[in-house]
Amino acid sequence: RYPQQAHHRGSSIVSIYETTAKVSCTEGFMVWFRRQAPNPNELTGAVVGGPDRYDNFEDYRADSCKLEPTTYINAPLVGVLARLHSISMGSTT
Repeated sequence: RYPQQAHHRGSSIVSIYETTAKVSCTEGFMVWFRRQAPNPNELTGAVVGGPDRYDNFEDYRADSCKLEPTTYINAPLVGVLARLHSISMGSTT
């Protein structure tokens, strides 16, 4: 199971491949951001904030603390995984 409503403009607005209509900033917020449906575009590999301190997690797009993929969340994980990969490949640097 993974979040269906990531707080991410590119995944929460209809794809340009599905409609050629322009989506304005206002429409993106009023129509797409406020929808209670899963995002039309999947964010493959994105890491979101995660549960609160009581281990509660609600898949609700407006809760950016739990559902926004950001570089400060993803970067440490990628760094650790890159280091583990280099160790497994025999690198000592």
